Amino acid sequence: MKSSILLTSDEITLAVNRISLQVLEKNHSPDNLAIVGIHTCGVFIAERIREFIEQQTSRLVPYGSLDINLYRDDWSLITQNPVVKTTDISFAVEGKDVILVDDVLFTGRTIRAALDALMDYGRPRSVQLAILIDRGGRELPIQADHVGLHTTVRSNERIQVMFAENGGSDEVVLQNQNE
Repeated sequence: MKSSILLTSDEITLAVNRISLQVLEKNHSPDNLAIVGIHTCGVFIAERIREFIEQQTSRLVPYGSLDINLYRDDWSLITQNPVVKTTDISFAVEGKDVILVDDVLFTGRTIRAALDALMDYGRPRSVQLAILIDRGGRELPIQADHVGLHTTVRSNERIQVMFAENGGSDEVVLQNQNE
């Protein structure tokens, strides 16, 4: 399987910082912001966005993590026994401007499931989508508000995002499944 690096560790840091600045620019004040990362890699990106915003504004930003496995419309196609992770949203979602964070946006199905799961915790004032990589190929009408990198990926290619927090090193790799 042939692979190439799409983003290095330094480029991931720049992309996350750019996304964080876009969030601050769009929302003018962080007072109503809350950040929610989708398990697994979205959680790592969300933590980094939160840290950057808190450093820039000297204000604490509510943060949570969201497991969407049981909300997916395709979970039975993936596995008969989905691995359920912890959802941890310890703040009131009601009326917040929630920044929903994931690593890769592809078909839109993960985000649809995440929106369903998030709504079980209340009705936010708005939900903005922050994505490290937008690879195209949508099956649902989902669009990111804040994007680190737009790229076009063929059907035989896969994007793998790795983080130090997950036991690897920070990098985004494009893998060709046929080679």
